[in-house]
Amino acid sequence: MEGEVAVAAIHAFNVMVYRQLKRFLRARSRVVTMLVQPVMWIFFFGLGMGGVFKFNDPMIDAFIKQQFGGLDYVTFLTTGVIAMSMFMGSFISGVSVLWDKQFGFLKETLVAPAPRSLIILGRAVGDSIVTLLQGAAIALIAKLISPGLRLEGLPIALAYGFILSMGFISAGVALATKVNSPEGFHMIVNLLMMPLMFLSGVFFPVDRMPDWAQWMAMVNPLTYAVDGMRYWLTGTSSYDPALDVAILTALSIVLIALAIRLFEKTTVED
Repeated sequence: MEGEVAVAAIHAFNVMVYRQLKRFLRARSRVVTMLVQPVMWIFFFGLGMGGVFKFNDPMIDAFIKQQFGGLDYVTFLTTGVIAMSMFMGSFISGVSVLWDKQFGFLKETLVAPAPRSLIILGRAVGDSIVTLLQGAAIALIAKLISPGLRLEGLPIALAYGFILSMGFISAGVALATKVNSPEGFHMIVNLLMMPLMFLSGVFFPVDRMPDWAQWMAMVNPLTYAVDGMRYWLTGTSSYDPALDVAILTALSIVLIALAIRLFEKTTVED
């Protein structure tokens, strides 16, 4: 009997992983958007701002390059955009819970003979694999624009992104269990995403921010994902990569536990 329960639980986990992957691949517009939007950030913002930091003077250019950890601005931005795109994709994915509410699939998962914790983990793992594929694709495309990227470090860099995704997918799920409107969900997520992105070192170095912004960056989890991924893709960082992964892992565990707790309290009537 216990063996049958275990098999059913594992099956529920696998089904949720498969469902999230299939759901993504069948939404062609979503696939295109998740790839094109980050490339536009790199191409237009990166190349545009990169021109601002070029003076055709070896001394000035060397000084400016030093401000970005020895990197040209396009390479500096590219590593941040890879992390940012995985972060955005993971946080927003929580809205699928709201669609499941409206179409009745959520009720089916709530009454399924499987632990709700595994259902949430299956959803998080499935969506994290999606963001992992997205990050890998963007990195390969970005290599054409920014030859300075070290693709040999990409697998480890993506591991940082995967941990980040697990945490913020869980945060999105936790938020979706308390919000009934997709419009309200998007407004809250957008309100949170903007300061997290601009205070994470994606667009400019953390150590060049004002003191108050540096303190905010230190409590921003995205900062450590950007820093860790930038280290493995370029060799430069502001923090210890081991500290980055430790903070991201601790954050993800907390957010996953929160999502499981809130999902277990969810009722069919919700």
